[in-house]
Amino acid sequence: MAPATPEKPAPSRLWIKNPLAVFTANDLDARGGLVVSEGKITELVPAGGQPSAPCDEVFDAGRHVLLPGLVNTHHHFYQTLTRAWSPVANAPLFPWLQNLYPVWARLTPESLEAAVEVALAELLLSGCTTAADHHYLFPAGMDDAIDIEAAVVRRMGMRATLTRGSMTLGEDDGGLPPQSTVQRPEEILADSERLIRQYHEPGDGAVIQIALAPCSPFSVTKEIMAESAALAEKHDVRLHTHLAETLDEEDFCRETFGLRTVDYLESVGWLGKRTWLGHGIHFDDGEIARLGAAGTAVAHCPTSNMRLASGTARVLELEDAGVPVGLGVDGSASNDASNMILEARQALYLQRLRYGADVPVERALGWATRGSAAVLGRSDIGQLAPGLQADLAMFTLDELRFSGSHDPVAALLLCGADRADRVMVGGEWRVVDGSIPGLDVAGLMARHSAAARKLISG
Repeated sequence: MAPATPEKPAPSRLWIKNPLAVFTANDLDARGGLVVSEGKITELVPAGGQPSAPCDEVFDAGRHVLLPGLVNTHHHFYQTLTRAWSPVANAPLFPWLQNLYPVWARLTPESLEAAVEVALAELLLSGCTTAADHHYLFPAGMDDAIDIEAAVVRRMGMRATLTRGSMTLGEDDGGLPPQSTVQRPEEILADSERLIRQYHEPGDGAVIQIALAPCSPFSVTKEIMAESAALAEKHDVRLHTHLAETLDEEDFCRETFGLRTVDYLESVGWLGKRTWLGHGIHFDDGEIARLGAAGTAVAHCPTSNMRLASGTARVLELEDAGVPVGLGVDGSASNDASNMILEARQALYLQRLRYGADVPVERALGWATRGSAAVLGRSDIGQLAPGLQADLAMFTLDELRFSGSHDPVAALLLCGADRADRVMVGGEWRVVDGSIPGLDVAGLMARHSAAARKLISG
């Protein structure tokens, strides 16, 4: 007789019990908390309720405001090395870029690794569980830039959409970037395919996804835009680029291509659901309608747009037209931080300045969660619901800034929460008591600061 097969132990169940308040990014009731098992949310507990089955562990969330993990849709991790640099502290986009490109061209694998680790740590501590990075700089010696990013993402225990960016239109051809930072199209496309094969995880629960991301109209040719779109369709990955960020960019598109930005987008095969756009500020009414009809998404970057005086995205009109809208902190040379909960606050206030004080707090939190997940083409994160990934952000209101506050969810933005107390990704605690377990912050800062000084000094 064959030996009996031992029974597989039942998966453990964690009840995150009775939070102080909860924002689910949908209309579901989770006031009694939620149950996590095997990396997913298996049950929402209504107010006054109990889980449907016993739990192995209970976490009392009575001090915590519970949210879905925040999702960052646009960043440039490497830019943490050039924060608050005086030559560009008071410059608009084009002069800002022209001063910074030669500095960024000196990136090394070691400096990039430190930059990515700082960016991800900051994001994680702000309640962010998924981040999209737009990396388009591949000077000599930086062929493995996306590989470096992927290794740090896995080490930090987050999720990421890593975009294989590109620049092909250098100064010699009428573009903005120096020639040392541009690449040949065949080199870009070959590496894009390599990265998709090696790292891209389709479907729910993905840790790393790859997207293709020619940098901007003023740094790439129409040919690489069209070829990237064809490659993305072949491999079913997403497309990302900067578009309609400034009026200077609009003028560049008219002069170089004879097209406005959305016409340019359509001409290269990018006007569709596969695409999300960084910034998306300067669209007219007709262009907003076209974007909505196509399902093309926008990453709203309020802090960066204010810092560079680029303008204010028409977020409510974009959403009303059917455009998925999420938030991005943008690079840390134009923000100059990587903090998603503060970005939601900035988005709320900037959109209220445009549309009025009745723009709800919950709508801004929705941009940072469910909206951002949709921008990245994901339906498994960004909400609290059974079957979705257990990606959670939990904030306490124990600081002086919250004293006297009444609505815990509103207090997160109105009183300026800037640091999560607990963060979970895929059922694993990645932030505990406001810190990242195992991360030597002092050592990281020393290494990162030294790399930043070396990069600037040349």
